[in-house]
Amino acid sequence: MGILCTLDSVGLEWPTRRVLDDVSLGVYEGDRIGVVGTNGAGKSSLLRLLSGEIEPTEGRWVPRRGIRIGMLGQADALDDEATVRENLFGDLPEFAWAAKAGVRSILSALLADVGLERRVAELSGGERRRVDLARLLVGEWDLLLLDEPTNHLDVVGITWLAEHLQNRWPTGEGALVVVTHDRWFLDTVCTSMWELHSGRIERFEGGFSAYTQQRVERDRQARKAEVKRQNALRRELAWLARAPQARATRPKFRKQEAEALIADVPELRDPIRLRSAAVARLGKQVFELEDVAKSYGDRVIFEGVDWIIGPGDRIGLLGENGAGKTTFLDVLSGVDEPSKGTIKRGKSVRLARVSQHLDLLAGRDEQTVDRLLEDFKRHLVMGGEEVTSRSVVESLGFSGGDFLTRLGDLSGGQRRRLAIACALMQEPNVLILDEPGNDLDVDMLAALESVLDGFSGTLLIVTHDRYLMERATDDVYALMDGRIRHLPGGVDEFLRRVEERSGAQDAPADADPSEGACAAERAVDERELRRRQNAERRAARHAFDVAGRRVKRTRDEVASLKERLASADPTDYVALQELQTALNEATARLAELEDEWLVAALEIGEDVD
Repeated sequence: MGILCTLDSVGLEWPTRRVLDDVSLGVYEGDRIGVVGTNGAGKSSLLRLLSGEIEPTEGRWVPRRGIRIGMLGQADALDDEATVRENLFGDLPEFAWAAKAGVRSILSALLADVGLERRVAELSGGERRRVDLARLLVGEWDLLLLDEPTNHLDVVGITWLAEHLQNRWPTGEGALVVVTHDRWFLDTVCTSMWELHSGRIERFEGGFSAYTQQRVERDRQARKAEVKRQNALRRELAWLARAPQARATRPKFRKQEAEALIADVPELRDPIRLRSAAVARLGKQVFELEDVAKSYGDRVIFEGVDWIIGPGDRIGLLGENGAGKTTFLDVLSGVDEPSKGTIKRGKSVRLARVSQHLDLLAGRDEQTVDRLLEDFKRHLVMGGEEVTSRSVVESLGFSGGDFLTRLGDLSGGQRRRLAIACALMQEPNVLILDEPGNDLDVDMLAALESVLDGFSGTLLIVTHDRYLMERATDDVYALMDGRIRHLPGGVDEFLRRVEERSGAQDAPADADPSEGACAAERAVDERELRRRQNAERRAARHAFDVAGRRVKRTRDEVASLKERLASADPTDYVALQELQTALNEATARLAELEDEWLVAALEIGEDVD
């Protein structure tokens, strides 16, 4: 493998902080590298160093002679006054680029709804981002540097981009370094990971899943070493705590050594322990939609929606960009009225919603975080424990001076975390999240998933993050062609349906359907077969995980009912009968769920206890 560029003892320092400290690394041909780290760790600065856009404060960047480097930054590099075509191809005649199958594939996947003759100044933010990505991909590069390439892409677009990058170069050629918080994308595209923290870069082999496993092992070893360190520290402190005469007779370096150990003890990190539990019991009814439709003039967003959403349902909602998912959430949550049909909401429903635009924080830019918390109860009951509103916010990464910061001065990730905390502090039993993973780094995404694991109410999530969708929900639905459709196969089934619909639209109008079906069957090559098999395996794994979570929740419910029955007043026959009936129902439901879990385990060859 030839080396494409190196960073040699590089340091990078901004006026307020040090970003990189004595970093030496190289990018080789065939590398597919994912970069992770907390918000503000310096991931974007690292890409700018690798591209040569900025110079290091110390050390040097050494590129290979004649290397072609393409970079997608967070801010686009488009000419507002030029057309889309001119930004992509300049003065190149149409025949020179239109004849290339790869270029046509990029345009079809990213810009099918964007006219090539439109001025860039007329485009929306999402359209500009896709044009900038297409501009980069139509070029020929030895090294691609991508900073959040999945922003403004839906699940279909993210899947296409992953496949494009997997097949862009032959094995062992070209190199890719990508910064993204999309963990499915990292797992699919990358073969190694760089973790940026405390000015250092640590390399891990494999994609995101392998990185997570290695990091857990690294942290376990670190904890083991820290236990030894703390034991030594306690021994030294015990020695120092003896009588002054005893200390005076000891060699001085022993005291200095102990004080050095004390000074070097790092501050404890606040663990993410936010667990949300419903504080108001939901009845049998949460939402019941009957023949619901929404339209604006002649444009129908959705229609004919009949859907019952019950207590404890954990639902993910998919859809392509522009399908109307946010509009549906507006109607469901009562922000907007349906054009037709009825929506019945349970009387005990207490709903909290985090929108894409963080409406919970609207108009509060001049407030500090501390001032915002005054609008909520000082003490809350969450996860069966009493906590303070301040501790909820601290659990999501805020500390110290953050509480005195104006909301208008917070970063995008901080604002989203604060909005999620505000939603939880409303003590809801129905939680609706619209793209909650935007602007969150992978550690905070894992923390959010941990929070949602403990939420016992009804949950509805709209997200393009496949990991978050599959991790936090039990059932996946999609808004497609104006209808709500249940997808037992999850994200993979959604992608398959989108692909089938696209194939049907591309078929000639006068084609014989039977001939088209035969031709489609003959066109399925070995790669397509493998993709479908992988999709089936992922769907089976998802079904197994969902069944396991349901079994665990029901087991906990049975155990709780047994405890309540054992401690109930033996003279209260009505309460005893109600508890016994509830226990019988939960036990029967547990038996059914355990059977489903066993069947799912057999499909993937998993042992269950």
